[in-house]
Amino acid sequence: MNAGRIAVLGLVIPMIATGVGIWYTQVYAYYEELPTRPTYAVAGVDGPVTLSIAEFRGIDSDSSPVRYRACFTVSGDAPGLADYADPTPLIAPGWFDCFDAEGIGADLEAGAARAVLVAANAPYGIDRVMALYPDGRAFVWPQINACGTAYFDEDPLPADCPPAPER
Repeated sequence: MNAGRIAVLGLVIPMIATGVGIWYTQVYAYYEELPTRPTYAVAGVDGPVTLSIAEFRGIDSDSSPVRYRACFTVSGDAPGLADYADPTPLIAPGWFDCFDAEGIGADLEAGAARAVLVAANAPYGIDRVMALYPDGRAFVWPQINACGTAYFDEDPLPADCPPAPER
């Protein structure tokens, strides 16, 4: 091999390894699968509502407050839930195949599913939102709210925002 080929390989191989490492850390490394659970607490119009659920699958990560995703089926009625305006499901890693953000978003726009608030500002600036289908299927994701958008951009907070945490 001549010196040019060795130099090219000396650059290309580490670049490929770095790319694979970055891809792996973004898609797999920091996610943890959550244990199954029999209930799910949701914000209600008159206070918290505890839903009986089945077939829970969830993932989360300590590295970011917007990596949480959950899929489950609600057993029984779900009265008194608080609607959520302007839901935008976030894409999940491809290996978490129960969560299809594009399909959920299309169903929300078409009225085939209802957007419900799970928790507001948990943590600050991040809401948890659930798409609830008439057949009981439910999908949960985090979504940055107006307070979070202003806070993270270091803009003045809207008047209806709770006090922001110290930076």
